Amino acid sequence: MRTFETGQTVVRRDVHGSGRVWSEHALRVVADTSEALVTACLPGAETRWPALYVKARADGDRSVRTEAFDAMATGTWELADAVWQETELLLWKPPAAWFSVNAFYTSAGLRNWYVNFERPIARTGEGFDTFDLTVDLVIDPDLTDWQWKDEDEYAHVRRLGIVTDTEHQAVDAARGQVLAMLTERSGPFTDAAAWTAWRWNPAWPAPRLPRPAAAAGRAAPAGG
Repeated sequence: MRTFETGQTVVRRDVHGSGRVWSEHALRVVADTSEALVTACLPGAETRWPALYVKARADGDRSVRTEAFDAMATGTWELADAVWQETELLLWKPPAAWFSVNAFYTSAGLRNWYVNFERPIARTGEGFDTFDLTVDLVIDPDLTDWQWKDEDEYAHVRRLGIVTDTEHQAVDAARGQVLAMLTERSGPFTDAAAWTAWRWNPAWPAPRLPRPAAAAGRAAPAGG
């Protein structure tokens, strides 16, 4: 298995269907071990999102995200350049897990934990590929309370066939795994204080994407 060096820029891609790039996000490697690939970014990191996602954020209109999923189902979308905003991000992704654990930071410190349910990673020459399966879990900084997020969008992508029955079963199992980790204080929750104290390395510039924007629906290169 290829490993990445600390400080190296990698690209997380969400890849849908038979290799279509849905989004790209430049990150820097914090650690790469057999347990998890840990990456991070700060405001200004380069991203490419579906144009409708960018519009939804700019307009504050969540309904436009539904249009983006409809476009995904038909296989027609465009990518738009954007940058990460507002928070520093620390992302913990076990290699075979159907989720990642994310921590968001502001100038006041750890704002919240955020579990993203997604496909296991496939490493590429530039980083890793996965696919966001829509539903999320938002956890308070002190781990005492949490709530599910975007269940309505998850139901919509299930109806559209974007999330298959097999993936749905994997998400259900992953939900149980994450709740067990919270209860047992395992995984990144083992030493939550260390995560709370984490800050972006000031010697690292904001990560940039290494190549021009992918055309909508362009097949992604084969990954390792």
